Amino acid sequence: MKAAIAGTGSYLPERILTNMELERMVDTSDEWITSRTGIKERRIVGPDEATSDLAAAAARKALEMASVDAEELDLIIVATITPDFMFPSTAGQVQRLLGAHRAAAFDIEAACTGFIYALSVGELFITGGKYNKVLVIGAEVLSRFVNWEDKTTCVLFGDGSGAALLVPSEDEERGIISTHLHSDGRMWDILMAPAGGSRMPIDERAIAQKLNTVKMKGNEVFKVAVTKLSEVVDEVLQENGLGEEDIDFLVPHQANLRIIQATAKKLKLPMEKVIITVDRHGNTSAASVPLALDEAVRSGRIKQGDRVLLEAFGGGLTWGAALVRW
Repeated sequence: MKAAIAGTGSYLPERILTNMELERMVDTSDEWITSRTGIKERRIVGPDEATSDLAAAAARKALEMASVDAEELDLIIVATITPDFMFPSTAGQVQRLLGAHRAAAFDIEAACTGFIYALSVGELFITGGKYNKVLVIGAEVLSRFVNWEDKTTCVLFGDGSGAALLVPSEDEERGIISTHLHSDGRMWDILMAPAGGSRMPIDERAIAQKLNTVKMKGNEVFKVAVTKLSEVVDEVLQENGLGEEDIDFLVPHQANLRIIQATAKKLKLPMEKVIITVDRHGNTSAASVPLALDEAVRSGRIKQGDRVLLEAFGGGLTWGAALVRW
C-alpha cells in the first residue's frame, strides 16, 4: 500500500508587494532583486490574518478537490516556522477552523523543508495503517518576522499556504514512491531568527535590535543549498533505479531562481518541466512547495502517471526530497 495525494490546495493573501514598492522602503531596486533572486513580487497578509487562517483556506481547497469532508480527517500536520502562538499548535487551530473534531493535530518545524518533512511523516501514518486521511499543510506568515530595514532579507520572503490530502492507494503505480530527509545542525547559525525561544526570550533589547527577525548569511546558504540539493537528487534517482529522463516535473522550494536552475541542470530537465512561482510569491518557506504543486496540478501541467520530484532546503540546516507518481 502507498500513500497517494488525493487533493491539493493553496491560498495567497490579497495584498501584493512589488519590487517597485520595496524601492521606496529600503535601499534596493527591482533590477537588483530580480537579477539575484528572480523575485518580482510577494504576497503579504492583512492585519487580521494569521498562519492558521492561511492554512485552513488551503486545506478547504484540498478537501474539496478530494471530495472529503473535514469530519473524515484522522490527522492534521502543519509545517511552519511562523505559528499563531508559541503554544497551542497551529494545527490545533486549523482543526478548529475546519471543524475536523475527530482529527489529531500537531506541528512540524523544519523551516523551508517543513512540507517535505510533514509529507514523509504523513506517509508513514498512512502506510502503517494507522490513519486513512491525513492532511499535510505548509503555511507561513513570514512578513511579521522579517526586518523591513534589511534589504538583504526583506526582499526575499512572502506569505502563503499550501495543502495536500494523503489517502491509502492500492495502486502500486500511484502515490509517494520515496522520501529523503536530511539535517545538519552544525550550520544552524547561517539561517535563523536568534530571539523568541528559550535561549533568547523576547525583551526590549531583542526588539530594539530586531533579533526576532530572520538573519541569513546569503552566500553561505546559496553554496550549501546548491550542493545539498544536488546530492539529494542523486539519492532519489539511485534509490529508485531511475535516470534523469525518468523525472517528468520538478517542484522545487521557491527560494531563489538561480538555485532552481542549478537543480534543473543537474536533472537535465528543460525549464518548462520545472514549476516556478518564486517570481510571484517570493520565498514562502514551508508553503512554497505545496503552493507550487497545487498551481501545477490545477493548471493541468501535472497529469496522471507523471513522476514528480519535490525538493527543498532550509534553516536547521534541513533539506529533503520526495518522489511522487501522480
